[in-house]
Amino acid sequence: MKQEQPFFSIIVPTFNRPAQLATCLESLACLDYPLGRFEVIVADDGSQTSLETLVASFSNRLDIVLAHQAHSGPAIARNKGAAQAKGELLAFTDDDCTPAADWLKTLAARFAETPDIMIGGRTLNVLLDNPYSTASDLLIRYLYAYYNGNPDQAGFFTSNNLTVPKGRFRQLGGFDMFFPRAGGEDREFCERWLCHGFRMTYAPEVLIYHAHRLTLHSFCGQQFNYGRGAFRFHKLRARHRLHHLKIERSSFYVNALRYPFSEIRDTKKLLFLALIVLSQGANAAGFLWEMVRQIIGKNNQIRSPGRYD
Repeated sequence: MKQEQPFFSIIVPTFNRPAQLATCLESLACLDYPLGRFEVIVADDGSQTSLETLVASFSNRLDIVLAHQAHSGPAIARNKGAAQAKGELLAFTDDDCTPAADWLKTLAARFAETPDIMIGGRTLNVLLDNPYSTASDLLIRYLYAYYNGNPDQAGFFTSNNLTVPKGRFRQLGGFDMFFPRAGGEDREFCERWLCHGFRMTYAPEVLIYHAHRLTLHSFCGQQFNYGRGAFRFHKLRARHRLHHLKIERSSFYVNALRYPFSEIRDTKKLLFLALIVLSQGANAAGFLWEMVRQIIGKNNQIRSPGRYD
């Protein structure tokens, strides 16, 4: 007797990007997977424009619902979507992503072999003419090479192509609400997953296309926020006594600077090296900013009982 395909709940957090969301939903409507075996939950993180009409326009092609919350960040939005999920598997992606047609089919094949793991797929940048989007993608590719050298003992996935069993996600309490913006929440969730003795597997055939258009300003802002998230991540680790607050070894940063020379084959190597150097400066600035901000906030809290960050 043929086993029924697993039921997926696809969770898409979104904030003020209706055009990108429409493209994402169009790709989900074209998935090569039984329509009755997946649902789509759009978790609106307090967008200024109503998404009711946009989401309703896909209701005849998708089992789709819209969840609302006040603007609180993508981590909480993902948890909001997961709380409403009917599926046994939670598949997270972002509103600027378009999954390949066989996305759920390849995930189902993986979960049939090992049902209790976290699976992270491969995310490809499609904006190859945008140097800032390409530099951002290079940094993520470096992190995947660094943390996921052994695919069956992976250590880090971004949340735009990450799938987990719902039971274990809820057992861990979902993404930590300590992260009010993008950056750090996926890293913290992956570490918490591993600390509970659960496995992570990198599956490069589980493919998503990413169209995050960046400018110099937004690239620096993205890396600055990643630095802020990194401080919060390390602070949580220290609080949970997983490790003292520290940064990565120097070799991690040296190899990050070398990475463009092994991955870029044309004359733009120096451009991408410069952008990666810039990203590390912005990341460090964000880390220090968040550290100082929390020190000041803690001092104010001591002086003024009842105030909190």
